[in-house]
Amino acid sequence: MKTGGADSFWGGIVKSMGLVFGDIGTSPIYTLTVIFALTRPTVDNILGILSLVFWTLTILVSAEYAWLAMNLGRKGEGGTIVLKEILVRLLKPGRKIAFVGFLSFLGVSLLLGDGVITPAISILSAVEGMVLIPGLENLSQGTLILIAAIIAVVLFIFQFLGTDKVAVAFGPIMVVWFAALTVSGIGSIVHAPSVVKAVNPYYAVNFLVENGIAGFFVLSEVILCATGGEALYADMGHLGRAPIVRAWYFVFVALLINYLGQGAFVITHPDAKNVLFEMVFSQARPLYIPFLVLSIMATVIASQAMISGMFSIVYQGIATRVMPMFRIDYTSRERQSQIYIGFVNWFLLIAVLFIMFEFQRSSNLAAAYGLAVTGTMTLTGFMMTWIFLRRGKYWHAAASSFVTVVNIAFLVSNTYKIPHGGFWSLIIAAIPFSMIMLFTRGQKKLYSALQPLPLDVFLLSYNQIYKAVNKISGTALFFAKDAKEIPPYVVHTMFKNNILYEDNIIVSIVRRDDPFGVTGYFKEELAPGLRSFEIQMGYMEIPDVEEILREADIREKTIFYGVEDITATNICWQAFSIIKKLTPNIVQFYDLPPNKLHGVVTRVEL
Repeated sequence: MKTGGADSFWGGIVKSMGLVFGDIGTSPIYTLTVIFALTRPTVDNILGILSLVFWTLTILVSAEYAWLAMNLGRKGEGGTIVLKEILVRLLKPGRKIAFVGFLSFLGVSLLLGDGVITPAISILSAVEGMVLIPGLENLSQGTLILIAAIIAVVLFIFQFLGTDKVAVAFGPIMVVWFAALTVSGIGSIVHAPSVVKAVNPYYAVNFLVENGIAGFFVLSEVILCATGGEALYADMGHLGRAPIVRAWYFVFVALLINYLGQGAFVITHPDAKNVLFEMVFSQARPLYIPFLVLSIMATVIASQAMISGMFSIVYQGIATRVMPMFRIDYTSRERQSQIYIGFVNWFLLIAVLFIMFEFQRSSNLAAAYGLAVTGTMTLTGFMMTWIFLRRGKYWHAAASSFVTVVNIAFLVSNTYKIPHGGFWSLIIAAIPFSMIMLFTRGQKKLYSALQPLPLDVFLLSYNQIYKAVNKISGTALFFAKDAKEIPPYVVHTMFKNNILYEDNIIVSIVRRDDPFGVTGYFKEELAPGLRSFEIQMGYMEIPDVEEILREADIREKTIFYGVEDITATNICWQAFSIIKKLTPNIVQFYDLPPNKLHGVVTRVEL
């Protein structure tokens, strides 16, 4: 993205606000409300907590993501899987690479686990602001949950249409939201200007020392101010590093001013229960309903960013062959990154609704929120430190080590949340983690059980049969992982059923280590009537395989592909068999013409 002109400079910042900062930008709705429900609102405590919030945003978002992680992109891409790809290239083959893979699987799963809570807590906390509207004071919590659930259902139902058309409005809406946070914060700071002292780390340290173990566990609520910070790095591929970092400086100032303003409001109104909404209500009562509507819109945008992020994470998992091939639909002709994964969408909706009805209130949700995201931040810090050390960047490694230690402190503090509902984010995270582990191990076992035939052995029989049998006119495609190892279904089709075309092409799809770029080309001719065609693509690409084949002037009559009929007595392999049956195979995944497809069944016993 060019950033030379004024339009692109400000345009990138506005887009970033809409697509990246929705989650962290809506944290002021509930963060201090939750903290002061557990902590006495004395002046010392307020200054201490505001200082903790300021330094948490500085260390865990500015330092960890904006300064350190975003210098570790690959061709502009970021995220846990990108860190894994960078680290793997710096290590020798062995157990260390397997360990890095395990860490990345854990990080992705934790992100998915906490991601479910984001729409639930954001939408529910905004809807709870309705009780301050005159005449709606007596709305029951059940009614508020129902309204929040309806908003969530509508949001998820319309995902299949894509966000391309409405996304243009996300940035301007979030600009208005951050402006409203800034103005309301300033409006309160003028009544208690002493809160600006909170930027001094003395108050944070003093709070922790004075409150001991109780103060340490308050960190588990302070982390709520930084949830969504990982989106700076994860979404880097959509907009580029520069616009996101520039936008973060504006967002950081808006958040800081609003948190200081909320602290000032609590000093003058120590009985406040819903701090942000009561502050705005007391400042500008006629503007309260527009602000409430704006807050609901902001939480919907935050939820939308999370959903799109989940689609991207799962697609990265599919592309790097650690997740099953869920069906993918493309919702935009202009932007291939706009995708829809039905299974993920409905899983998230069910989980979000369950979380809403299970926890009932946003304050209860906050008691569970943050555990998984601190786990992800800690893993990110650990992997970054390892990368900097391998590259000999010792000052960066020292800074990253400090950030990791801070992350560990937050993670230990968040273990307090496990018995208070935090176990649900771990249970939800365990679902994708179990699927990843089962799928990757199952694929390895399946590959060894199928025992592909080496190319040279295959060619001995192929050359004899090609000369002897009557060939079918036209071209047939056979999909294989690698043309040097022929899968059993190809052998079965050609040698046992004597189905041989005049022109037979073995198509292999190879994922490169870099995120972008697609090339399709013929390799050497393997034998008379047998050619090899390879499609190479970056792991973030969503290619049109049929178009690539047409560009290479391939006009196939038939497409053969392998179907594994898995039988197993072990319950794990039975579960793997069910996953394989429920998810599309390679030709369905790449949406090849169904009238040309012929599946060849191979029975496998695991």
